[in-house]
Amino acid sequence: MGPLLYVETSVVSYLTGRQSQNLIVAAHQELTRKWWRERGRHFDLVISELVYREASGGDPEAASARVGALDGLRILKISEEAFSLAERLLAKGPIPRPYAEDALHISVAAVHGIDYLLTWNCKHLANAAHRTIVESIVDEAGYACPIICTPEELMED
Repeated sequence: MGPLLYVETSVVSYLTGRQSQNLIVAAHQELTRKWWRERGRHFDLVISELVYREASGGDPEAASARVGALDGLRILKISEEAFSLAERLLAKGPIPRPYAEDALHISVAAVHGIDYLLTWNCKHLANAAHRTIVESIVDEAGYACPIICTPEELMED
């Protein structure tokens, strides 16, 4: 198959959510759907136990749609190594403690050797201002940092 790609929860939420009235969010939803149809098959898509748990929460109908979209994707375990790396990202990095799950998404992907982390979370994950710091912390821990990007960045045309 293709490169390993970790699908973060915001992507599946945009993929399955009702069309937003917010023009920017609606455009991201459409890009996500297009990416899933046209580009997703070029990657080996994986999620973590955290993504599955987050996707399962909230409105039961919406949760059912999110979980359905994830059906068949390999679920990565959250190891002690991932928790340890997440703690380093929180202690030294730009991710605030109240958003520890964001650090855990990065750490699970790094510990499992994932090539890409796909997200629409541009505040704590796909944030160019934080990228160098995050990559440095992951590298210091002995892992390769996945390329953290949005679906728009992984479109070919």
